[in-house]
Amino acid sequence: MSINSFSFPTSIKFGAGARKEVAGHLLARGLKRPLIVTDKAIAMLPVLAEFRQHLGGLDVSVYSGVHGNPTARQVMDGAEAFKSHRADCVIGFGGGAALDVAKVVGIAATHGGHIIEYAWDHPQVRAIDRELPYFVALPTTAGTGSEVGRSAVISEDDTHLKRIVFSAKVLAKVVFADPELTLALPPHVTAATGMDALTHNIESYLSPAYHPLCDGIALEGTRIAARALVKAVAEPQNLQARSDMMMASMMGAIAFQKDLGAVHSCAHALGAVCDLHHGLANALMIDTVLAWNYEAAPEKFNELAHVCGVAGGGSAFVPWLKQLKNRIGLTGTLKTHGVTPEQLPRLVEIAVADICHQTNPRPVTPADFERLFQQAM
Repeated sequence: MSINSFSFPTSIKFGAGARKEVAGHLLARGLKRPLIVTDKAIAMLPVLAEFRQHLGGLDVSVYSGVHGNPTARQVMDGAEAFKSHRADCVIGFGGGAALDVAKVVGIAATHGGHIIEYAWDHPQVRAIDRELPYFVALPTTAGTGSEVGRSAVISEDDTHLKRIVFSAKVLAKVVFADPELTLALPPHVTAATGMDALTHNIESYLSPAYHPLCDGIALEGTRIAARALVKAVAEPQNLQARSDMMMASMMGAIAFQKDLGAVHSCAHALGAVCDLHHGLANALMIDTVLAWNYEAAPEKFNELAHVCGVAGGGSAFVPWLKQLKNRIGLTGTLKTHGVTPEQLPRLVEIAVADICHQTNPRPVTPADFERLFQQAM
C-alpha cells in the first residue's frame, strides 16, 4: 500500500461578525498598512465601505482592479499597488477572482519576474523562495472556496489560458468567513456560486484519487449544499442558509485537493473562450458530464443520492440535479448563454489541455469532449 500525505492547515474564524476581528488580528501582529485586494464591482458596493469601518487603527489602501476571470495583468498591477502603498500585508476581500489575485499579489510584489513564471507547469518555473506578505481572506460569495485553497487560477493575458500557481505558501494565514458578507448577493449570483460549491464537492467525491478524508468532507459538503442552496436563493436574508452555503463552499475547496473532473475542464474552457462565469459554466455542464460518468462509478452516485435525499438511488441523481438547477433559475443551454458551434474546436482544445479531467471517473478523449459540449448546446 502506498504512502499518502494529508494536510488541512488553514485557520478559520467562522460566523456572523467575523469580519470585525480583522483589525485587531493584524494590529496584534504589528501589521498596520494592509492592501485590500477586491474587484471593481465590490469596490462600489456598501459591503466594502462597511468593512472598512471596522479597520480602525490601520492605514488602508484598496486595489480594485480585479474583474471577470483573474488575469496576470491584474496581479502585476496589484503588486505595483502593494509596493506603492508600502503595504505590509494583504486582505483578500471578494469572490474567487479577487481572492485568487490576492493570494499571489505578494509573490509578484516580493519576487522577480512575471507571475505566470510561478505557474506549476511553466517551462522554467520560478521558486517561491522568500517570505510572502501576511495574507488574510474574507470571502463575499459562497462558491469557489478560494479562501481556503493553496492555488490561484490566473489567465494569461494574450491566450486567456488558465495557469495555476500552486503552493502551501499562498494559503491565507487566517480566513475570516463571515456569512453576513453574502447577504446582499443577488439571487442569480447566489445560484451560480452555489452550483460552483456543489460541483466542487460532487466532482472531488467522484474522483478516483485516494483521499478518504476528502471523501468524507465532500459528501458532507454535498449534503449541506443540497439542503441550503434553494433556500439561500429564495430567501437572501436567511443567515442560516447563507452560513450553510459558505461552509459547503469551503468544504468543496478543501475536498478538491483530491482533484476534480471533466465538468471543471469544460468550465475552464468556457471561461477562457466565452468568458462565462465559472459557476454558471459548471452548472451548464454538470448534468451532461455526470450522466456520461455514471456507468464508471454507480456506487458513488448512490452515495451522492443518499446524502441529498434523492429517492431512486444513483440513477436518479442527475435528474435531481437538473430539477435543482431549474428551481434556482439556472436554466438554458450553452447556446442560450452565447456559446456558438464555431467555438467548439477551441473549447475542446482547452478542455483537453486542462488537468482536471485527468481524475475524471472515465478517461476523456477529444472526441468525448466534443460530444459533451455538443450535447450541452
